[in-house]
Amino acid sequence: MDYMTELAAIANKNGGIIETKTAAQRGISKAMLYKLCKAEKIHRIVKGQYVLPEDMQDELLSISRRSGKIIFSHETALFLHGISDRTPFEHTVTAPSGCIPSAAIKAECKVYYIKPELFELGKTMLQTPAGNPVPCYDLERTICDVIRSRNKIGTETFLSALKQYAASPKKDLNRLDEYARQMRVSGVLRQYLEVLL
Repeated sequence: MDYMTELAAIANKNGGIIETKTAAQRGISKAMLYKLCKAEKIHRIVKGQYVLPEDMQDELLSISRRSGKIIFSHETALFLHGISDRTPFEHTVTAPSGCIPSAAIKAECKVYYIKPELFELGKTMLQTPAGNPVPCYDLERTICDVIRSRNKIGTETFLSALKQYAASPKKDLNRLDEYARQMRVSGVLRQYLEVLL
């Protein structure tokens, strides 16, 4: 078996990421991955994930693949929606309360928690800068999150997000209103939007 050809095919199909479980399904053992890593034919990102040396790692895709129980939110969602031009220093994800993300996720991301019944609200798929789809909240849900966490994310980010949302041709005020009611931020939202719209 030509391991490198197999791994290149896996990487090609999975946004550059080779996962241990995918490699195992193709008959490549953990021991072989370890051997290839020692020989510097592949690079380990985190436990269970590798990339080929010539590939650029898509950090957002790598994070999203580590758990099905996280969705990009807050500053990272603003960035993916093009509402913030700054790449976040630390990526932000939301998890349902009661779900504890892995140590690798906690080490790299700021984690927010929400009641499980609100976790999927506004979930969509967006492209990373490298062009891979990742789970993220839609624009309206992101604005509600930013309002809920305004004391943690900083006034500048908060106000800039609201201003850009208000000016966006893609905004959906009915959806925003519906989410704001469910997330109990209607009052605060109205206060700010009256000034901006």
